[in-house]
Amino acid sequence: MTLFGRFPVWPRTLGSRLFLIFLAGLVIAQALSFAVLFSERYGMVEAMLLGNLDKDVRTAVALMDRLPASERQDWIAQLDRRTYRYILGAGDPGIPDISGLGAEMGRTIREAIGERFPLTVQSIPGDGQRLQAHITLSDGQLLTIDVYPSTMPLAKWLPYVLLTQLSLLVLCSWFAVRVAIRPLVVLAKAADALNPDTITPRLSENGPMEVAYAAVAFNAMRDRISHYLEERVQILAAISHDLQTPITRMKLRAEFSEDSPEKDKLVQDLAEIQSLVHEGIAYARSSHGNVEKSSRIDIGSFVDSLAYDYEDTGKAVSVTERIDEAIVTRPHALRRILTNLIDNALKFGGGAEICVHKELDGRIVIDVQDRGAGIPDDQLEAVLQPFFRLEQSRNRETGGTGLGLAIAQQLAVAIGGSLRLSNREGGGLSARVSIG
Repeated sequence: MTLFGRFPVWPRTLGSRLFLIFLAGLVIAQALSFAVLFSERYGMVEAMLLGNLDKDVRTAVALMDRLPASERQDWIAQLDRRTYRYILGAGDPGIPDISGLGAEMGRTIREAIGERFPLTVQSIPGDGQRLQAHITLSDGQLLTIDVYPSTMPLAKWLPYVLLTQLSLLVLCSWFAVRVAIRPLVVLAKAADALNPDTITPRLSENGPMEVAYAAVAFNAMRDRISHYLEERVQILAAISHDLQTPITRMKLRAEFSEDSPEKDKLVQDLAEIQSLVHEGIAYARSSHGNVEKSSRIDIGSFVDSLAYDYEDTGKAVSVTERIDEAIVTRPHALRRILTNLIDNALKFGGGAEICVHKELDGRIVIDVQDRGAGIPDDQLEAVLQPFFRLEQSRNRETGGTGLGLAIAQQLAVAIGGSLRLSNREGGGLSARVSIG
């Protein structure tokens, strides 16, 4: 398991992961920049405090020392500053501070007043950092400098600037990830929709060099697959077509031969071979089912007509559910699909039931159902492949050519639909054709 895979909240999509990584990196970098900025700001305020303190203390102490004791209280309030003030008296009780800012402040004041005035620096307990310097004037009166260092107050517009920066970070991260992921999403959708039997737009070959190269490679791969499949279908069609002539000659020769059990078996074998050849040609043609033009039909009347044709020949085919809905499709291809499914149901189930209904998403669904033995669940997909026959066929004596369902599947895709097989409750098979 990877490091990121251990976090249950880690998103599953690549775009979300990249977005979080980019955003976290930018936010951390921005936070570090602000931390350095505020650190520098604090250092600058401390330097300004000590610099101003040196000038003010020299002037204030000289003034207080020269003024008569009775006039000092009138002047003391005028000497106050934002980060320190002057007090006549001992001030608040504290503890000696000879480290950090206390040591720096004591050294600054000492350099400002010289050695003629006794000086002690104390740290005042409580919230925040507060220092007091006690100076003894010439007449013995104590002058206390009360220092409470603080940074400059933040501007009121600063939170709005920070919020704007964060919004820009989120927007830029999202846009960058979207630009980077979009070609991958387009390529994935094109690969998912890849079907050589249908005409789909080629992948755009514009964009950055890497994206264009991937699109060119994908289009070339699609063309090669389409060419290979078309070549295989053409070979199958050609072989099947060329076999019809010698099979016909063999049947004629067999018909003119003397009657015997061997003749009957030979004629039956030739008929099966000819049926297989016809199915091969039909499968080859089904791969090009998109050449038929689409037209509007009433699906209810269409299914009824198909069922009546079977009923006229004595076949057990019934329509148990129908709708009157006009759809645009390729009627000959749809008829071949339903014919193959109905023949399959009659062959292996003895009868066929047709149900037509409309899904909530607007798709037309046609179910061809039987009450035969069904198909093992693990082979429902395999039977849709050409020339596939179950090892234990639904009818042991004849499993068919293995092309009926494959042709139906091929044509269903060609008309923009799908074919899905499932076993029915109580036995039997349901073949569902979805259109739309």
